[in-house]
Parts: sequence; C-alpha cells; structure tokens
Amino acid sequence: MVSISRDQLDSWEYEEGEELSGGKGMTSYDFTSRAYLQFPSGLPLDKISDFTVGQSVFEVPWENSSSGQIDRRGLGPLFNANSCLACHVGNGIGKVPSGPTEIMLTALVRLSNDPNYGGQFQPFSLSGVPAEGKVSVSYSQIDGVLRDGTSYTLRKPKVEFSNLNYGPLASEGEIYSLRNTSKVIGMGLLEAIPDDTLLALQDEYDLNLDGISGRINLIPDIETGSIKIGRFGWKANEPNLKQQGSRAFLEDIGVTSPLFPFKNCTSSQTACDSSPHGTLPELNPTKIDMMVKYMRLIAVPARRSPSSSETIAGKQIFFKAGCNSCHISKLVTGNILGAPEISGQTIRPYTDLLLHDMGEGLKDGRPDHLASGREWRTPPLWGIGLVSKVNGTLQLLHDGRAESFMEAVLWHGGEAERSKQYILELSPSQRDQLVKFLESL
Repeated sequence: MVSISRDQLDSWEYEEGEELSGGKGMTSYDFTSRAYLQFPSGLPLDKISDFTVGQSVFEVPWENSSSGQIDRRGLGPLFNANSCLACHVGNGIGKVPSGPTEIMLTALVRLSNDPNYGGQFQPFSLSGVPAEGKVSVSYSQIDGVLRDGTSYTLRKPKVEFSNLNYGPLASEGEIYSLRNTSKVIGMGLLEAIPDDTLLALQDEYDLNLDGISGRINLIPDIETGSIKIGRFGWKANEPNLKQQGSRAFLEDIGVTSPLFPFKNCTSSQTACDSSPHGTLPELNPTKIDMMVKYMRLIAVPARRSPSSSETIAGKQIFFKAGCNSCHISKLVTGNILGAPEISGQTIRPYTDLLLHDMGEGLKDGRPDHLASGREWRTPPLWGIGLVSKVNGTLQLLHDGRAESFMEAVLWHGGEAERSKQYILELSPSQRDQLVKFLESL
C-alpha cells in the first residue's frame, strides 16, 4: 500500500522542480496554440514514430464505407464528429454553443440509455440515414454579489431537442447531461498512478472529518472481464485509455473496434442498422494500439513563473481554501514496463481522480456506475492556464458553463462548499492572486 494522505501533501511554498508538471520524463515547453500537441523532449526515435503514427489515427477524418480512402472507411452512420481532433481541438477542450442558434459541433449530450436514442445523442448522419435530430443549448442567468460588493453573473445551461427522427425521447426518468470535451494531455501519467495510491486517497465515509469524502468508481474492463478503478471521463467511467478511446470512437464517430465491434444503433434505428459499413471491426487492433501509444505520450506543458511572488501568494490561497484536498498537487507514478518516460515520475496533475459530491448546482442527476448524479471526478488542472491560448475560449466544468476561473469556483458546492466560502471572503487583489496561480498551471 502506498503511504499517502491528504495530511501529507507538500506545502504551498515553491518547491524546486515544481514547474515540471509532467515530471522529468513528460514535460514540454511549448506555450503556443500547439501546447497540448507535444511529445516530451528526449523521447527515443522509435517512440517518436509511435507518437506520429498514433497521432494520425487520432486526427484523421473518417469517411463513409464507399470512400476511396480504404483505411478511413467507417464513419457513422450516426455520429457527433468525424475525428477525435474535431472535438478535442488542438488536444484541448471543445466549445459548448453560446445560444440556441449555434450548432453543437464539439460538445455532446449524454442520455440515460434511451430506448430510441441510446446513451448519447448524435445529431449528424451519413446520407440515407436520418440523423437523430437537433439539439440546442440556452441559458438562464443567476446574478449574485460577492462579500465585497462585486456583482457577478453565472449561466446555467438548458438542453432542448427538436426534429426527432426516431420517436420521442423517453419522458419518465429521462436525464440529459450536456458534456464539453476535455484536454487530453498527460493521460499516460494518470493511467500510471498506482491503484494503491487512489485507494489510499479515498475517504468514502469522511472518517477524518475534513468534509471531503472522495471515492473511486469501479468499472468493468471489457477486455479482461475484471473490475477496475475508473480514471478517465467526467465521472471516472473508464478504467484505461484503450477502453476510453475505443468507446469514444464508437459513440462519437460511429467507428467499430475490437472492444466495440457492433454498430451503435438502437432497435428503432433500422436505417442505421442496415446501412453499408466497412469491414468490421473498422478500427483494427494495430490502429487502436497506436492511438493508445500516442495518448500515453502526449506531454504536459511546464508551469510558467511558479516561483513568482504573485503565483506563490495565489497558491497559498488555493491551499488555505482547501482546494488541494481534491485537486491534489503532487503524485508519483508507478513503474510501467517499457515506459520509463511515465514511470516513477513526480507529477503535478492537481487531481485525485476520485468522485466527489459537488452539490445541487452542478448535479446532472445521471448516475454512471458508482457515480451518483451529484458526483464528478476531480478534473486535472495541469495545463489549464493555456486553454485560452489553445482553444481561444475558456469554458470550464463538465458542461462549459463557467467562462472564467471565478465562475467555476462559484459553482462549487457539496464537498467544496467550505472552500468556496473561504474564497468568497477574499479581497479583489487576493482573487487576482488566486487566478494568477491557476493561470500558471
């Protein structure tokens, strides 16, 4: 058992090497719009080749079964996008529509296994197959005032469906969950964190009475048939990169793979089921393996100015508020055979990968394995200060509702309520310091 607890975290003071977010083996130094597309320096040539080949699988646009590009056949027949990169723009986040007239291109809506529409709404389709319909997003506003009199406005999204082509959505008990895409940096490092570390961090019944009761999600591993700890996804609903990537290919792009060899069509979607397709599975094991190798080798940008007085002051506020109780600053990866770049690395992901009750304001009401409708995995904060640079926008939280760091903080509740209340008491200059720290990550 790895000996680690929330009471043994590093201090808020600057620590030498703290700028190496991905450790010595997986940190990059590109801070441009391509910051999330880098492999680490010092990677041997054979792994650079793996990275490049896998990147093509991740980025290539898929086409229909009659395409002249045989190795690209498999798109659809129902889908959200035609490539991974189409939603994970620059390996970063997507953009949730700002209003009902904007088409949803890089976000999606989860369903509760609707009998007509399945587990995810797909608004696009190939010729000859009716799309599932249209989805739009509108917002209601919540106005408030901080302790110092500063006013603020939060926006709460509402999803609406129209032009449904496969009958009505189930009305009783149907739950819709708007989801923005997230960054895909450092995922190999997160996969390399030992199970024992996550088990030691969880405190499901809050036995130490600190108000934090993070817990693991347990997920079936389709390949082995065993139960594994969930690490990826907004509700920690995937245990490893192979399963996470394979499921995304099916649900987002409509491409089958060895883990998901059948088309994603419900019994109501006969045109989908009978449409032409490529050779099943359309994504062969070699391509899946190369995609996984690529995702494991995407580096994390180094911190910027971590030792400046403003950044340190903001970090102190972050720690005093207790934000680091869930956004754990420092973890150590295990030893992974044949992968020294992700093995034994001291990393700064600012996550515990656990589920936490985030309160009524952020609930989607949609359970996912052990995760309740109020629980979310702590999202890693590393690289968050470069989101605007990479994606030209800042949309935080699972559905992109927060357009600034402070808006994201103000939506926190549940286990994070105490931390939010601490931050509400800050002066404007202290809030600026907190933001400066987050921008350095």
